[in-house]
Amino acid sequence: MSRGNQHHARMTTPTTEPAIIVAGDTISWLRSLADFPATSGWTLKYRLLNASAKIEITAGASGADHLVQIPAATSKDYPAGAYDWTAWVEAGAERLTVASSRMIVKPNLATLNTYDGRSDARKSLEALQAAYQTYITGGNAHVAEYEIAGRRMKFHSAVEILNQIEYWQNKVNAEDRAARIASGQKPKNKIRVRF
Repeated sequence: MSRGNQHHARMTTPTTEPAIIVAGDTISWLRSLADFPATSGWTLKYRLLNASAKIEITAGASGADHLVQIPAATSKDYPAGAYDWTAWVEAGAERLTVASSRMIVKPNLATLNTYDGRSDARKSLEALQAAYQTYITGGNAHVAEYEIAGRRMKFHSAVEILNQIEYWQNKVNAEDRAARIASGQKPKNKIRVRF
């Protein structure tokens, strides 16, 4: 790709809200809302919410369209996590919701010294796998107690641990599938294992 083409590709502004953004990046997208043009005084706003953080975004006008431009200096303070978001337009006393979905804010790894990017499901799965190894090497004629994802759990048999491993493996597989789809990749085919 020539430098000119690279520059052109970098400057293309998406026309939908991104599923994933990275804190510390320059972020932009353009929304065209035929019924609520900026030229008629409509302003497009967003709120992203999760259990511990809130992010508010106001789009500017770009002709009749609504242009979101978030500088790196602003997005660097966005806490990483999964957010539910809602978008609405305002004009005077009128307010109408126009869209809602989910967005993931990834941390800026370039600014971190350490990072554990595992989801709670993956942490639980890995802790259970370690507990299973400990259980089977310690003999299975006893009750074993482990701390899994901050909870104390008792297991009376290896089968109980394996059932939990299967449950959390399915959760991790669903997360991996969603992440591949969000990044524009095809989801992997399910691999069936026979015992």
